[in-house]
Amino acid sequence: MNRRGAAVAGGIEEARRLATRADNLGRRFEELAAKEADALRREALSRMAGRLSASVVRPLSEALPASQDSPAVVAPGRDLEQDLRELALDATKLRARHGGPPALLEATAALQDLSCQLLVEDPDALARHHEELAGLQASLSAAILSAANGPYLVANVEQIDDWLGVSLEPTPQVALCRCGASEAKPWCDGSHALVGFSGEKSPERIADREDSYPGRQLTVTDNRGLCAHSGFCTDRAPTAFRAGEEPFVAAAGDRLDQLVLAAKDCPSGALGFRLAGIESAGQADSERAPRIEVSKDGPYRVTGAIELLGDDGAPEPRNQGASLEHYSLCRCGKSQNKPFCSGMHWYADFHDPPPPTEATLFQWMGGYPALLRLTRRFYEVHVAEDPLLAPLFSQMSPDHPERVAAWLAEVFGGPSAYSDHYGGYDRMISQHMGKGLQEGWRRRWVALLLRSADEVGLPADAEFRSALIAYVEWGSRIAVENSQPEVEPPPHMPVPRWWWVCDAYPWSRSAAGGEDEVVPEITVPAEGEPLVFEDHVKPLFRQRDRDSMRFAFDLWSEADVATHGEAILERLRAGTMPCDGSWPAEWVALLERWLAAVASD
Repeated sequence: MNRRGAAVAGGIEEARRLATRADNLGRRFEELAAKEADALRREALSRMAGRLSASVVRPLSEALPASQDSPAVVAPGRDLEQDLRELALDATKLRARHGGPPALLEATAALQDLSCQLLVEDPDALARHHEELAGLQASLSAAILSAANGPYLVANVEQIDDWLGVSLEPTPQVALCRCGASEAKPWCDGSHALVGFSGEKSPERIADREDSYPGRQLTVTDNRGLCAHSGFCTDRAPTAFRAGEEPFVAAAGDRLDQLVLAAKDCPSGALGFRLAGIESAGQADSERAPRIEVSKDGPYRVTGAIELLGDDGAPEPRNQGASLEHYSLCRCGKSQNKPFCSGMHWYADFHDPPPPTEATLFQWMGGYPALLRLTRRFYEVHVAEDPLLAPLFSQMSPDHPERVAAWLAEVFGGPSAYSDHYGGYDRMISQHMGKGLQEGWRRRWVALLLRSADEVGLPADAEFRSALIAYVEWGSRIAVENSQPEVEPPPHMPVPRWWWVCDAYPWSRSAAGGEDEVVPEITVPAEGEPLVFEDHVKPLFRQRDRDSMRFAFDLWSEADVATHGEAILERLRAGTMPCDGSWPAEWVALLERWLAAVASD
């Protein structure tokens, strides 16, 4: 056997031992789960065992050549968590050394994820483990490999964010679901093997053809066969990119800069442009760090020229005119142009888990991507052509819109990206000190920013807009104050955190013409049966009841209701709470029973 053959054989044996160890580890998790009294921990242990079986043992067993030998029996280790971490490290070493097959990458991704999950309560240990994993595969370039009928296997992409722009804190090797069936979205949980997912393209897909549309100053190129139907172009320049009309592109329908920006913003890479006498290749690309955005109810949006590979490790074939810097990958499992998104998620009714019922301003507006649309529209369109503000911002850095978006994201309840990357409150103050800003400039700044909010489609409900306007007015006035000569702002202040104004929430009122809130069925236990707050008392209070009293206490908090119980009862008996109708007598009696039981304990 030559040296290469020996290396391959050695890799196969190592992979077989990994599968055996993972299977043994899964059995130990199941044994622990069977002995566990706590239901939540029992479920977590069983979930670990299931993931080891579905995402480690299964792919490795399917990919490995059949062995005549009986599987080795691995004695239980002393520390289950330590054994899992060591297994993840060994898999990562093997993955870095041999590169593949895809089954090994899938198994490595699952082991890295599971081993990190066990360390979430110990941030220091988690950071050390993550650093060790990253070091083992540091020699690998950032890449995405589409496994045949399996997940996207992503190596060394540090920035994987959700639709709000919040980091999902990926491990160095991850497996992203592309069948649409994973219960751990966006991560793969092996569901593709259960649902019979196929990664083949559909013969009914739109033809691969790049069309050209000459305009006054440039030619727009478009390949409908690559379009993901995200709507960015029709939102930005609706007179140039016309939904439901033919031809789709009217290149004379908007300004040069808007056409260029629409092509650059196209997440699928279907749009491009040619300036006179210049080849189109790469003109619509931007220089960006590698990043994957998990869009809401839609595709993975990839930027930063991350290499895309097929199952054989060769570059994935591209459509005519397709960008290599940015592209959209199917996440619902139904695309006609796999692995690329074809917009089928709209028709497949593909949805992520619902957002939190009590959103922050940051979540309600759509997170960092929405704020970046706002700041880019503001600075690139309105400020650039405004005679009052253009000279003031003529020397701003190219990434100024990104910095302001990061600041607003942190202010409105999002991640601390501005503090982490740019310097926090002191940095923001330093940008205004000594500039002598004038009130006229401030008023124009506010007016154009709010106009931009309308144009990019930020929420228009009264509650959100009152909070947005309140901060914009407050923040801009503070900026003017701090910019005056001889003013010395207090140093090291925290970044302000803005919230809903006067506890007014858009979800606490019924929309005009909408359906009223559904009241859950109330269970009244028989006399002598124990009362449980979560089961019997909390359901008495609707979301709107809770929101109306939040200024004083939380009606969904057992401690708060117990503390303020007599006052609540007094108003219920008098029929003054809730304001839209009195409770039935049996509900009042139920709360009385619970309060009496609490008082007697």
